[in-house]
Amino acid sequence: MRLLVLGGTLFLGRHLVEAALSRGHQVTLFNRGMTNPGLFPEAERLVGDRRGNLEVLRDRSWDAVVDLSGYVPQHVGATAQLLRDAVEQYLFISSMSVYRPMPGRLHEDSPLREMVHPLPPRMTLEVYGAYKVLCEAEVENAFPGRALVLRPGIIVGPYDPMPRFTYWVRRVAEGGEVLSPGRPDRRIELIDARDCADWMLRMLEARACGVYNLTGPAEPPTMQDLLDTCREVSGSGARFTWVDDPFLLENGVTEWVDLPFWGREGDPETAGVFNTSIDRALARGLTFRPLRETVRDTLEWDRVRDPIPDGAPVGETPGLTREREAELLAAWHAREGR
Repeated sequence: MRLLVLGGTLFLGRHLVEAALSRGHQVTLFNRGMTNPGLFPEAERLVGDRRGNLEVLRDRSWDAVVDLSGYVPQHVGATAQLLRDAVEQYLFISSMSVYRPMPGRLHEDSPLREMVHPLPPRMTLEVYGAYKVLCEAEVENAFPGRALVLRPGIIVGPYDPMPRFTYWVRRVAEGGEVLSPGRPDRRIELIDARDCADWMLRMLEARACGVYNLTGPAEPPTMQDLLDTCREVSGSGARFTWVDDPFLLENGVTEWVDLPFWGREGDPETAGVFNTSIDRALARGLTFRPLRETVRDTLEWDRVRDPIPDGAPVGETPGLTREREAELLAAWHAREGR
């Protein structure tokens, strides 16, 4: 299969290209050549910019395109229209952020966010989900019946430029008393980038189309499971102190930023992040590696990795400093009379 990959050198794209090459597919990379430019010398490279320089894509053809770098509707629309007669299938990586905040379980037909017009001049976290909704519409318009739209949740594993999962792997490996947020039995949902990449390729090979949520695993772990696995893999002997939502909020802890994977329970803005149906993807053969394997490989990579690369998603680098964590733990124990 001849694949055109828009992006392809950062995290999920990196795993996808590596898997595609290992399976004998011909890969063409289209990007600005700024992030990890030395990767995949065996792949064809086309240098351009989705913000207006698409000329190298003209008069070419591929079996499928994988859009890993589509965030702005105008850019996605221009690319999709240019490629509509040049490729048979368009795989677009969207996001679970497209869903309108609401309680209950998210399904692929759950209500989507709406954008207030005119569009803001640039994409920010506040409009990220609504922008992705419009991007999906551009793809569907250009490729009716030929679009594969994936809505991932939290993707984790080696090469993750946004170290939410990595924060916990690293912090537990350091040992000592670890501030652990919320209820220990609160379930979480996540998926290894390598499992995403493998399934994406199989869907492309099957010429599949449609919309799919992409998270997991089939039997989601709890936050306690995650931390226990991190401790077991690292052998650190870390001690977990579980701190409730009211205390964290009262002390100005920022949800999802200061403590990744934590948000107050019942908040409709994030309620669906860990309550998403993946029945469609499971029916199409989505599989998951053990959590232990993901933790182990992430820890090994984190110990030798380079600094966070240019091109990382917008937003703050998550996680508490050790000093701030110690302050919060001291205040918690003082309140509890310990």
